[in-house]
Amino acid sequence: MIVTMLEARVASDREADLEAAYGTKLTDELPPMILGTFLLHESGGDLWRIVTVWRSREELDAYRASVETPAGVLDFRAAGAEPSLTVFDVATHIGPW
Repeated sequence: MIVTMLEARVASDREADLEAAYGTKLTDELPPMILGTFLLHESGGDLWRIVTVWRSREELDAYRASVETPAGVLDFRAAGAEPSLTVFDVATHIGPW
């Protein structure tokens, strides 16, 4: 498994734009290579993260090669923010995934 984390600071007057952009995924079925995704907001702050759990590095790479701009990046851009990306290898986990 691989976890990606997109992170950016979003102005308070643009938070609804980010939530709306991300929320469109709630009505769509997740691609099969994604196990789950989360929109996180720092309590009392302006830091936001989209954390996504992928089945494998190969499937993440295939997704990234298949799109011009990843969906999460577009979500942040809809809120006027440019995110940074960090990719984590899952060393171990507890839970259904």
